Amino acid sequence: MVEFDQGILTGETLDLQRAMRSNLEGAQKDGAIGVIDIGSTKVACIVVEFDDGQEQGGNREISSKGQMDFKVVGAHATKSRGISFGEIDSVRNTEKDVRKAVSEAQQMANRNVDIFVVCLSGARPKSQLTSGAISLGEKPVDGTDIAQAMASCEFPEFDASRELLHAQPINFGVDHRLSLNDPRQLIGNSLEVDMHLLSVDSSAIENLIGCTSRCQLNLAGITTSAYMSGVACLVEDEQEIGGACVDIGGGTTSISIFFKKNMIYTATVPVGGRTITSDLSQIFGISFNAAENLKVRKGGAVATQRDDWDMCELGSGVDGKAHDQEIEKITRTELIGVIRPRVEEILEIINSKLEEVNFFDELPGNRIVLTGGCSEMPGLDLLSRQVLGKHIRFGLPIRVRGLPTKMTGPAYSAAVGLCLHAAHPDDEFWDFKLPNEVIGGTSIGRAFRWLRRQW
Repeated sequence: MVEFDQGILTGETLDLQRAMRSNLEGAQKDGAIGVIDIGSTKVACIVVEFDDGQEQGGNREISSKGQMDFKVVGAHATKSRGISFGEIDSVRNTEKDVRKAVSEAQQMANRNVDIFVVCLSGARPKSQLTSGAISLGEKPVDGTDIAQAMASCEFPEFDASRELLHAQPINFGVDHRLSLNDPRQLIGNSLEVDMHLLSVDSSAIENLIGCTSRCQLNLAGITTSAYMSGVACLVEDEQEIGGACVDIGGGTTSISIFFKKNMIYTATVPVGGRTITSDLSQIFGISFNAAENLKVRKGGAVATQRDDWDMCELGSGVDGKAHDQEIEKITRTELIGVIRPRVEEILEIINSKLEEVNFFDELPGNRIVLTGGCSEMPGLDLLSRQVLGKHIRFGLPIRVRGLPTKMTGPAYSAAVGLCLHAAHPDDEFWDFKLPNEVIGGTSIGRAFRWLRRQW
């Protein structure tokens, strides 16, 4: 194994990623795999079986996103008790939740699965772009050339607190031919490549691996819910001409941007539906459970005149009922008056993140898709268009065979994306056989440089 003496990409990282990729290929050959979405409000497990006609072994071919060659045979979701803001804060509770979700899903599937792809929504993901180029000498491009081109990229240096989660080629150029998804077999004098690097906090990954190991699960991949939600909710045109998927979950709000059918940016902020619930609990002096019930039953983002007359009962006990006192009531207008500022803050943060990477100026699509459990809040459509613009729609995950109806809503976008990812994983740096030379070129990534070059 080649060791690299600088940057975030090390021999240890390659070993881990290749071992997980090997597990994924083994699961595809065996015909079944499990996926687990570990979120702040729920842990969802889905067991999928691959169709007999799926191509196995050999070089991974570029396939259409969403091509259905698998079916769901088991699924279960349980309340999450060990996750805060998308990261594990109680290994013991998370282990119990994962065990329960996996056990119930396997029971429904009537089969045991020990290889899983997992995702989490926290870990402070950071996107960076890097570029590289090599000379071809007027010959057809092969896998070795692609590996050499990627090896010529300069990988940024991080300390031990960061781990590389994805290193994906997102754009190729052969001579004057740009915007190529797969340059193999093309003849030319030079090969260029642009790569998207996604790093996360290593402690979050270590805790996740430790938890799954205690559950005796073998990992076939680790990814982020932002990425998976985009895979599940963005249609082909949105992924092609530029679209952003915003997953407003319980503990975090995740953003992923796609272009030319590749993820090119992702970010996560530690605010979500539970933040709104916490506001209601503190302001009205009620329990967290009572506040959550109040938000779900009567919550909204925009008030109307009717809401001045719509009364909402408050509870102060853990069961949502007052103890030895008359139940206090407020109008729905007052309730929305607490919810709306926090929702506006979340939308402003989303807008700020998108503006940081020139999403509205550089990409021709500019389509924003909102998903996640909190996206179902009444009135969010009106408020989001005021803050983010008119090119917004609300996204449901793509329909997959066998998925229970209760898991077809926006709260399960990341889980469905995991199924699609397990069936059709995108190419990664470690999928190619690397040349025996040190990685590191002179063309450090320039944010969205290749977008500006092509549009």
